[in-house]
Amino acid sequence: MAKEQDDRSTYRISDDGVAGDVRISDEVIAIIAGLAATEVKGVASMAGNITNELVAKLGKKNLSKGVKIDVHENTLTVDLAINIDYGYSIPEVSKAVQERVKSAIETMTGLNVSEVNIRVADVNLENDK
Repeated sequence: MAKEQDDRSTYRISDDGVAGDVRISDEVIAIIAGLAATEVKGVASMAGNITNELVAKLGKKNLSKGVKIDVHENTLTVDLAINIDYGYSIPEVSKAVQERVKSAIETMTGLNVSEVNIRVADVNLENDK
């Protein structure tokens, strides 16, 4: 399977013998990463910028909030900003998020993930253990 980058927002995955192209946008990869991260126990939510927070308050759900995708040659770098629940080990939760996100993106898209960088933006104190 050959991978080509058409522009900064979509990636073409072409397979010899197939009658067409499959294109994956950054937004789709970011949604996969965000959903995978929030499935990890101890992750309260994804952290976003002020624009994402305003959109969320208007009732529109942004599943790619707190996710940034960068392409370096044939690999992806994923940067995540998460809010973590109080009482959980930040290193353990971060490692679990890294593994889950990398696996989900590689399994669902076939793209290689070189790095998953985590930024803990906040600690959620509402659900104390």
